[in-house]
Amino acid sequence: MRGADVTAERPLRVVVADDSEVALEVLTSLLREEHGFEVVATAGDGAAAAAAVRALRPDAVTMDLQMPGTDGYAGIARIMAEAPTPILVLTGRPEQAVGFRALSLGALDLLEKPAPDGDLDAYGERLRSRLRLLAGVRVVRHPRGLRGLRGAADVLAPRPAVARCELVAVGASLGGPRALATLLRALPPAFSLPVAVVQHIAHGFADGLAAWLGQESGRVVRVARDGDALVPGGVLLAPCGRHLEVERGRVGLSDAPPIDTFRPSVEPLFRSAARVYGRNACGVLLTGMGRDGAEALRDIRAAGGTTLAQDEATSAVFGMPRAALEGGAVDRVLPPAAIARVLGELAR
Repeated sequence: MRGADVTAERPLRVVVADDSEVALEVLTSLLREEHGFEVVATAGDGAAAAAAVRALRPDAVTMDLQMPGTDGYAGIARIMAEAPTPILVLTGRPEQAVGFRALSLGALDLLEKPAPDGDLDAYGERLRSRLRLLAGVRVVRHPRGLRGLRGAADVLAPRPAVARCELVAVGASLGGPRALATLLRALPPAFSLPVAVVQHIAHGFADGLAAWLGQESGRVVRVARDGDALVPGGVLLAPCGRHLEVERGRVGLSDAPPIDTFRPSVEPLFRSAARVYGRNACGVLLTGMGRDGAEALRDIRAAGGTTLAQDEATSAVFGMPRAALEGGAVDRVLPPAAIARVLGELAR
C-alpha cells in the first residue's frame, strides 16, 4: 500500500501520458501554471508511462487511454502491478463505457479531456484540484488484469434478515465505480430488489458509468429520469447535476442546491429512503472522501432499516464509511461482495 508524501515544501510530481503532442503541451502548461505542481515526465504510450513511474515514483499520473503500441489500459495494469500510483484517466468520450474499464484495473478516477474551444483556465483548476485529491489517496497493488476482489464474500457471514427489504439505497464517491461493479456482480442472479445509487462522478460520465455497470453485472442499469419506476432487480443511477430521491415505487429528481458541494449528494437519497421505506430500507455507504451520506445513513438505521458500509481494506478512501461508523450509523462493515450476500438475505 502506498500513500503520496506530498508536503508543503515540495510540489506535487506528475507524469503525463498522451500520444498527442498538442495534448501533452496543453496539460503540461496547465499543471505548470501553479507553483505546487511539477511535470516530471511525459510519455507517448502506456509502456513509457509505466517506465517513468517505476523510475521517478511520482505522486500522480494522468493517463490517456487510446494510444498506439501499448495503450493506456496496459499502462495502468503495469503501473498498478509494479509501482502502484494514483492515476487520473483523461478521456474524450465520457458518455462511453470503455473508460470505466480503467477503474477496474486500478485507476482512481476519470476526467474529460480539455475541449479545444473550452475554458482552459477553468479546466486547469478542475485538473489540479482532482490531482491534489488523488495524490493523497493510498493505492493498492493490483496483479495485472485483476478484476474484482476474490474471496471477499467469505470474510463475514450475513446475519438473518430483521425485516424484508424493499429498497436498496447506495452512496459512493472516490473509488465507488469499482466497488459498485463488485457489489452488483456478486448479487444473487434472482435478486429482485430495486437499487437506487448516488455516485459522485465528473460531469458527463453518468451514462458511461451506467453502461459499464450493466456490462459488468449483467443487470439493467440506467441513469434515472424524473418519475422513473423502481423496477425489481433494476438499478437507477443519479444523473449528473441533480439530486436523486425515492418515493413509493418511483424516483424523483431535484435541482435543490448542492450539499457540501455535491449534487447529486447521498444525503437526499438516504433521507428519502428512511422517510418512505422505513424499516424496509437498506442503506449502503461505499468508499469515498468526506462525510456525504454519513448522517443520513443514521436516519435509515433510526427508522429500523439495515445499514451497511464498505470496509477499510477494500476502500480507496475510507472517509465516508468511517464517518458513518463513528456516528453510530452502521450495522455492519463488509467488503462489497459480502455486502451483496447480506442484500441477498434481506431480499428473501
